[in-house]
Amino acid sequence: MIDLYIMGVIYFVLGIVHFTHPKFYKPMMPKFLPAHLTLIYWSGVAEIVLGLGVLFISTRSFALWGIIAMLTVFLIVHVNMLFLKNRLGMPLWALILRLHIQFALMYWAFVNLP
Repeated sequence: MIDLYIMGVIYFVLGIVHFTHPKFYKPMMPKFLPAHLTLIYWSGVAEIVLGLGVLFISTRSFALWGIIAMLTVFLIVHVNMLFLKNRLGMPLWALILRLHIQFALMYWAFVNLP
C-alpha cells in the first residue's frame, strides 16, 4: 500500500515540474509533434491528476490504467531519443535504460491494479 502513495507522490511532483521547469522537457520533444509547450503542460496535468487519483481507492483503478496509457504515449519521446540526432548528448546505454524504466513503471502500475 505504501508503494501506491509513493507512486502517487512521484507523479504529482513530476507533474508540477512540467509547469515549473518546462524548458527541461522542451529539447526532448520530438520535432514532428506540434505545440511542444502545450503538450508539456498537458502531460503535467495528466501526471498531477493521475498521481492524485492513485491516492484514493475510488479513483485508483482509473488512475493506474491512465498511468499505463500515459506512459505508453510517452514511449514516443523515449523511442525518438534513440535516434542519433535526437540523443541530446546522452549515451545510448542511458537512453535504453530509460526505455526499460518506462516499461518497469508500466508494470508497477499494472501489478497494483485492484
